[in-house]
Amino acid sequence: MVGSGAARPPAISTLPVQSTGAKGCASLVHAHDWSGTSLGPVDRWDPAVRAAVDLLLESPVPMMLVCGPDCVVLYNDAYAEVLGGLHPGALGRPAVAAFGEAWDQPGMGDVIGRVFRTGHPVLEPESQMTVRPGGAEPAFYTRGHSVVRDSHGAIAGVLTVAAETTQVIHRLQSLGELTARLAGALTIDDVTRVVLTYAMASFDLDHCALAVDDGSSYRYVRRIRGEMLDEADERLPPVWRQVGADPAAPLVAAAESGRATFVADGEPLRAIAQDRHERRVRSLAALPLRTPSVRGALTMGFRRAHAWLPAERALLRAAAELVAQAAERARRFEAQHGTAQLLQRSMLPEHLPELDTFRIAARYDVGVDGNAAGGDFYDAFRLTDGRLAMVLGDVAGHDVRAAAVMGQVRAALRALALTDPAPPSVLAGLDRLVGSLGAESRNEEIFVTVVYGVLDPADGSITLASAGHPPPVLRRAGLAGEPATAELVKVPPGAPLGLGGRWQTGSLTLEPGDTILMYSDGVVERRGRPLNAGLDALVTAAAGSPSGDPRNMCSLATAAVEGTTDDDVAVLAVEHALAMSRSATMQVAAEPTGPSRVRQWMTTRLREWLVPEPVIGAAILCTSELTTNALLHAGTPAQVHIDLNAERLLVSVADTGTRGSVIRARTDALASRGRGLGLIEELSDSWGTDPTVRGSTVWFEMLLNRE
Repeated sequence: MVGSGAARPPAISTLPVQSTGAKGCASLVHAHDWSGTSLGPVDRWDPAVRAAVDLLLESPVPMMLVCGPDCVVLYNDAYAEVLGGLHPGALGRPAVAAFGEAWDQPGMGDVIGRVFRTGHPVLEPESQMTVRPGGAEPAFYTRGHSVVRDSHGAIAGVLTVAAETTQVIHRLQSLGELTARLAGALTIDDVTRVVLTYAMASFDLDHCALAVDDGSSYRYVRRIRGEMLDEADERLPPVWRQVGADPAAPLVAAAESGRATFVADGEPLRAIAQDRHERRVRSLAALPLRTPSVRGALTMGFRRAHAWLPAERALLRAAAELVAQAAERARRFEAQHGTAQLLQRSMLPEHLPELDTFRIAARYDVGVDGNAAGGDFYDAFRLTDGRLAMVLGDVAGHDVRAAAVMGQVRAALRALALTDPAPPSVLAGLDRLVGSLGAESRNEEIFVTVVYGVLDPADGSITLASAGHPPPVLRRAGLAGEPATAELVKVPPGAPLGLGGRWQTGSLTLEPGDTILMYSDGVVERRGRPLNAGLDALVTAAAGSPSGDPRNMCSLATAAVEGTTDDDVAVLAVEHALAMSRSATMQVAAEPTGPSRVRQWMTTRLREWLVPEPVIGAAILCTSELTTNALLHAGTPAQVHIDLNAERLLVSVADTGTRGSVIRARTDALASRGRGLGLIEELSDSWGTDPTVRGSTVWFEMLLNRE
């Protein structure tokens, strides 16, 4: 209660519009000449209006007041930021002149005019402001419009109070984008990349980590603001780290308990911090990822204190639920995909024969989505008389049944060839088998094509027969400096297996430097294009190859025809080498010293073989990168193989992981130390990646006599 001697504060209606020490909009309001407006001079303003203006100018919340029949505009500093480039020109002007076309947009003049006429307040949740000129990024606000009455109770104007919700809207939009991207994530690696990218961009985090169970422990991927490691590049597998089931780790605690935790300010990672980045985290959200087959967690953190507000917590929980479901789908896919690949590759030869002057390579790429076994197959094996049998076939279909038929055909072919290797005899025996399989299954639609040949290493002669299969490509090495040429082998056409056909043979001779290439129709067939166009492209690519090395030819063949195919792709190449090559192999353990041991071993061996020093330096640099990638990303031991002949040095690095092969089209991908496959592309003459029965192989070739 105010004492009798205390000074009574003046009535609000007698306060002047702020002038003493005024800054910003308050200063502009005081300095503006209002006599030319419907409001008139400031000293004649209605006390209630003056009180409303004083309240507006003192408020830190964005406010705008439009007064009089012509809607003269007044606003405070916070609303000036909303207006952007329209400030200060809009102040003191009629709304139509101040805002131009924006005044006619929904949510502006129409709403304010309705409030002015009716006196009823209006609340606009999540409306988009369109008053900013210059195509600025749209902002979203929750706005309330209410009338301001004068001293006589008449409506003098409309007061608009705005609360910006742009960040909330953007986060909801990004949550929708997260849902869309997760829908296309097939593997846990894919899910991890999507989630880390979303979290860092949407919440402007300093720290983010995702963990999933890995048997008795957990593995996780971490992102740090400003840290450029290869997990920041979506073109390589993320780098997983192991963490034990330590309850002190927020990731583990959330995964084990299924409960989310939020630390606003503290040292949430102090007990398990591995580096300065984790020690600097002050606020952290830990969200569980729980499904029937996945147990994991997602953490997001800042290096500053951060109050995790209820709306933000709800958004994070929703995002975590989406991530958990995506991880569940990915784990199921990986299990099915791994089974299909194991089935497919277990039916293919794990090792191809090694001959003194003939080099052999093969490649198999799974078609469709890689989640089903297919019917393409290749094989090469020594016969009892020392000759080489080679075959490439295709069983129509992309399912387990096609793979089963393929396995039976391949096994039968070996048995027949080891008894009587003559191509007509082998194809006749296979024809009877396929016919019998069709009769047993009461299915006349088993469709199998095969090209089969026998190579005599003594003179390079090959006898071939085809059962409805595309003809092989023969690459002839250029003689005396002439360019290489390529052509389709003239093999007498024969009916596909199972139709009771008769087959004739064709013959050719592989001269030193020549290569023969067998392939499945997935190499040359494309939807909407004639088959001859694909065959011509393959022949042209073979002729333009820098060498006839079989690995290079296989890699080149799979990329020779433009466009994508849904079919499986199988390729087998045999080269008649100009001279015997020297080779060596090293097994590398999955440990940090592996790459350095490879460098030492390779330097010693290549110098013993008198390889030019520039080639040695480039080869060691590339091999070190490939070895590091194999050990880091596959997480398994690696095998390094070097092969040297008079023309070129071939180096391959194989792992036994299951994360797939590197995509050739993305040659600028980062490696473990930021160089990687772009370096291989630059320093080598050719390179490629080959899936193997258990893992993948990346190889490169360097010519010794570069012009």
